[in-house]
Amino acid sequence: MILVLWDIDQTLVDYSGVGRRWYAEAISNVLGIDLLHMPEFAGRTERALAAELLALHGARSEEEDVQRVFAELVRLARADRPDLATLGRALPGAAEALAELAGRGGVLQSLVTGNLPELAGLKLEPFGLDRYVDLEVGGYGAISLERHHLVAEAMTQAAAKYGRRYPPDSVVVVGDTPLDMLAGRHHGTVTVGVTTGRYDADALHAAGATVVLPGLADTSAVLAAVLSA
Repeated sequence: MILVLWDIDQTLVDYSGVGRRWYAEAISNVLGIDLLHMPEFAGRTERALAAELLALHGARSEEEDVQRVFAELVRLARADRPDLATLGRALPGAAEALAELAGRGGVLQSLVTGNLPELAGLKLEPFGLDRYVDLEVGGYGAISLERHHLVAEAMTQAAAKYGRRYPPDSVVVVGDTPLDMLAGRHHGTVTVGVTTGRYDADALHAAGATVVLPGLADTSAVLAAVLSA
């Protein structure tokens, strides 16, 4: 049995610029001020981003305030739902790789993503990618500042739902940033990097990638990397 934990942004889909717009509008709507600073997004969790933005704009970053930002992000994403298919795109080979793995016995697919769970589903839905992953057992960015906690959460949730333990060498974390690789290696998982984001193969290998692919377009290569777990 293999548990495959996919990142979303720049791994399965590309919504370049959309998340930054949502954050700019959320800060404006929640705090009543214009966004003055945009943090680094790649590989980070929504909790980390919200806390940083609140602090940098002179607001508290207590739980109540973080939740206000989360709620506004979800509202804005839902408002954009009719247009998400044109605001973003599925990356080449994503649907084929997910479908092939879904058809293999003994493979469970879910997510480890910095996104809120609501945003994760909305981003995958326009391209039919949500049908291949169990959204209930993912690790999402609302729970921690640190990405490795998301991997642990997904492993725990999968074990609880399916009544079996997934040891680290049967878990595959797939992502496009060094933080994805570090999060998987923290738990001893297999880590598959893809260079579809801003990081090259050297950066991903340096962060502990077991294997690095140029993307998901070569379905055979993706299956070989994932099923080697």
